[in-house]
Amino acid sequence: MSELVTYQVEGSIALITINRADRLNALNEDVIVGLQAAWQRFEQSDERVAVLHAAGERAFSVGADVKDPPREMWQGVPSVGATVSKPVIVAVHGWCIGGAYCIVQMCDLVVASENTVFKYPEAQLGFTGGLIASAVARIPHKVAMEFMMLGEDFDAERAEATGMVNKVVPAGEELQAAMAWAEILAGSAPLVLETVKRFSLETMNRSPAEAGAVSREQLLKVRNSEDGKEGGKAFAEKRKPEFHGR
Repeated sequence: MSELVTYQVEGSIALITINRADRLNALNEDVIVGLQAAWQRFEQSDERVAVLHAAGERAFSVGADVKDPPREMWQGVPSVGATVSKPVIVAVHGWCIGGAYCIVQMCDLVVASENTVFKYPEAQLGFTGGLIASAVARIPHKVAMEFMMLGEDFDAERAEATGMVNKVVPAGEELQAAMAWAEILAGSAPLVLETVKRFSLETMNRSPAEAGAVSREQLLKVRNSEDGKEGGKAFAEKRKPEFHGR
């Protein structure tokens, strides 16, 4: 896991932190790969709920690092770049821009500081990865189109009113509030939570970019598996491969 993303265990809670405050938690390759590794670790762990937050006071994340962009932004998004069947809560503060919002919208619950500002300026900058289009399945269509197309700021109050976040709390209290909800989920029935989450994801429409990313993640898992490596090695050595389903 990247040193820019830390993973701490507090009881049955996984606390995942983006730790690049000096660059306003901009998403570079190390951060995205670190997030993907964190989601994979969480899925395979005994922890029952994850809380995602970010270091520093000014920004949850200003999105992709324009000087050092990640190769595959989608790999750091929960339930896209890695299977995440358990609940994820995100505590957001300050600026949350572009690809960072794509990460937030794929979390199950969102607690926002009152100083949070969401922004998606890609239409004004001339590029997009397309994952943002899944917003139309998560907030009202007209609100999603406004957010995606105009690039205007959505403050915490507007975000709560439109369903982008669940709860707004005073500045500096977002992590505490998220951990309080995590404690409730950690003491709840895991099978019920996983079933409700799975059914919800299966009910919700996916954008073409999201569906494509999920498919690519699954195909990469096969390619990078022990069996995938064994197949190529056996072919080169002109022998019958020995597959073990992993």
